[in-house]
Amino acid sequence: MIRTKTAAGTGLILHEGLSVAATQLSADRGCRPGGDLYEVIATEHGVRVVMGDVRGHGIAAVDTAAALLDGFREAVQDEPDLDRVLRRLERALDRHLRERPCGEHPVTEEFATVLLLEIGPEGDVRALNCGHPWPYLISGTRVEQLNGADPLPPLGILPLPPNLPTTWQGPLLPGETLALYTDGVEDARDGHGRFFSLKAALTSALHAQAPSPQLILEEVLQALLHHAGGAPPDDVALLFLRNDRTNPLGARGTARPATTHPRPTTHL
Repeated sequence: MIRTKTAAGTGLILHEGLSVAATQLSADRGCRPGGDLYEVIATEHGVRVVMGDVRGHGIAAVDTAAALLDGFREAVQDEPDLDRVLRRLERALDRHLRERPCGEHPVTEEFATVLLLEIGPEGDVRALNCGHPWPYLISGTRVEQLNGADPLPPLGILPLPPNLPTTWQGPLLPGETLALYTDGVEDARDGHGRFFSLKAALTSALHAQAPSPQLILEEVLQALLHHAGGAPPDDVALLFLRNDRTNPLGARGTARPATTHPRPTTHL
């Protein structure tokens, strides 16, 4: 099952000048969209992004991903600091596992990797990472993986530590794109056992001048499916976010106002 979304296609409310394209592939044909999750929401605190990967796949992973997304959608509007958003996600996961009916989908070693980003009005990017791959930054024809501090353990393995300092990733300049993904992308193998190179696929997709996030997504997805000989064996999520602003935004309030019930990028 392939689902492709763009900002225009979802009615997503973003700060002026940020565009998004994203997709998911489920390893289980009976589940839509699988155990991976992503979301982008504009708030008064900045544009906030989550990319996550629940252990395993199937119905249990879908339910857990839905619980995390619900927690994210609520927390990003309420919490002024990204670390408090992450703590809300930890509580949402704990509550979901406690309230699941006894005997339904055992919870042994259930966990999720989570990457949180916050993009400020001037393009400053801050991050919190719980065991998730760091995104790639596309700047002109250059593709580089962001390097932050060592990630925290995935949610559900150990309690979050008392201090959760966010990592400043620098500014997302006009024309630059962030590529977020789950590990099912780079774990995909071809018939000879070779792993898929997302960096090489991203570089190849830059043959067009200033390609849109949608164009990059389509080319990378095609390369991934070709490499894997069809759908990859694990759930996959890809999200591209580009700064299309000609000038950085000024003070808070220049964005479109967030709605009470924003339409998300995913529908579980």
